[in-house]
Amino acid sequence: MISKLSSTALYGIDGFVVDVETDISNGLPGFDIVGLPDAAVKESKERIRAAIKNTGLAMPSKRITVNLAPADIKKEGTHFDLPIALGILAASGQLEISDADKTVFFGELSLSGDLRRINGALPMAISAFQKGIKKVFVPKDNVKEAAVVEGLEVYGAENLKEILQHFTNQARLSPVSVDIDEMLKESEKFVYDFKDVKGQAFVKRALEIAAAGGHNILLIGPPGSGKTMIAKRIPSILPSLSFDESLEVTKIHSIAGLLSENSPLIAKRPFRHPHHTVSSAGLSGGGTHPRPGEISLSHNGVLFLDELPEFRRDALEAMRQPLEDGEITITRTSGSVTYPCSVMLVASMNPCPCGYYGDKTKECTCSQTQIMKYMSKISGPLLDRIDLHIEVPAVKYEELEAKESGETSLEIKERVSAARNVQLERYKDSGVYSNSQLTPALMEKYCTPEPEASELLHQAYNSLGLSARAHNRILKVARTIADLAGEKNIKLEHIAEAIQYRALDKKFFN
Repeated sequence: MISKLSSTALYGIDGFVVDVETDISNGLPGFDIVGLPDAAVKESKERIRAAIKNTGLAMPSKRITVNLAPADIKKEGTHFDLPIALGILAASGQLEISDADKTVFFGELSLSGDLRRINGALPMAISAFQKGIKKVFVPKDNVKEAAVVEGLEVYGAENLKEILQHFTNQARLSPVSVDIDEMLKESEKFVYDFKDVKGQAFVKRALEIAAAGGHNILLIGPPGSGKTMIAKRIPSILPSLSFDESLEVTKIHSIAGLLSENSPLIAKRPFRHPHHTVSSAGLSGGGTHPRPGEISLSHNGVLFLDELPEFRRDALEAMRQPLEDGEITITRTSGSVTYPCSVMLVASMNPCPCGYYGDKTKECTCSQTQIMKYMSKISGPLLDRIDLHIEVPAVKYEELEAKESGETSLEIKERVSAARNVQLERYKDSGVYSNSQLTPALMEKYCTPEPEASELLHQAYNSLGLSARAHNRILKVARTIADLAGEKNIKLEHIAEAIQYRALDKKFFN
């Protein structure tokens, strides 16, 4: 007898429906799984045998063949345990499953028949719904995550027995729903606030511009000047995630296994802060079976690289293309997958090994050779992809002891969100969401400065020895400054302010 159920599999951040076909025939007892299963799928045979036996049912003593179709795509993961077990029970006549053509199953089985949490439940549920599936059965720990998909009936079970009782009408399971609006409200709650930052008005202005246009930014300053403290507050001034953006971010974190049962939907923009010992694969993604790295886990949020020169050179250089393209493709012998990585890169560093080069209060003890060697750890091509280079000076005592608070993050966020809304309206239907993503064609249309502003940019290009990419990034930053000012055209003052954020090219890196 043959049974046919459906499950799902992942390819990158997207899923596809897999038909689980089970045939039970006379012959020598055996259990084979075909359809390019990986080791985790092959090992499911022993988990399934024990789970069926310990649930009080009989494992057929016949020849069992399970086919995972399409058979030409490799199947990975333990989530096929549940559909294979149910397929065997259906093919042996011990269970009848209603609406099998509109239902998918995924979950890992323990030897006792309990269902364990899996990674990637959300992208699998989304792909199933897009293929016309109406119902999905998942482990109870994944139920809230899958229930984020509106229009899909999601049933959570603690063990195999509960699913059997559901289909035999002994104890029906109820579909689970979640309050998405309530989850998204979490985006308004932040531990860190800009009102706690003393002084540094110039730096806060630069960060506001970076947030408004999604620009990359580099903070350079002596130890203790507040670079890390300020960087941790950047998410609090970024626009709130839309539901579609939240789904994209959650899918990536779901695949990486970083979602908790109590946080099935990521409502805040990610802030990833990897240590400088991270490998190239850890930063960009990779592995035998490619998984997202830190740059993809930061998608639609902030990737903060503290002490930038201390990162491995190969890890930093691997980010150059992803920062430009907004996506990263990882190719291995097992296949090629693409993960999105539209991030705002925030980096910080000292100006020299001792940290006090250029400081007015403490003398630098480094030689010129040491300073040049330290700065050369950051390549010109990578530096070119960072829009704003900001010098963060040491905080003065008077500013540190000042009692009055600065602007709150909420006040800055309102201006940032207003500028982003202008950009969304301007670039609608073009696939561009912020000024940092502008294509050459859109730049020509929207980033043409007024004549006197153009002349100033011309002079700066020659005197600072800027590259063509740096020229374009100055224009993008000037476009953002104009948006914050509510101006339609890029004026002289907008170009002048944008140029000063590239002045460190000359001071530290030339």
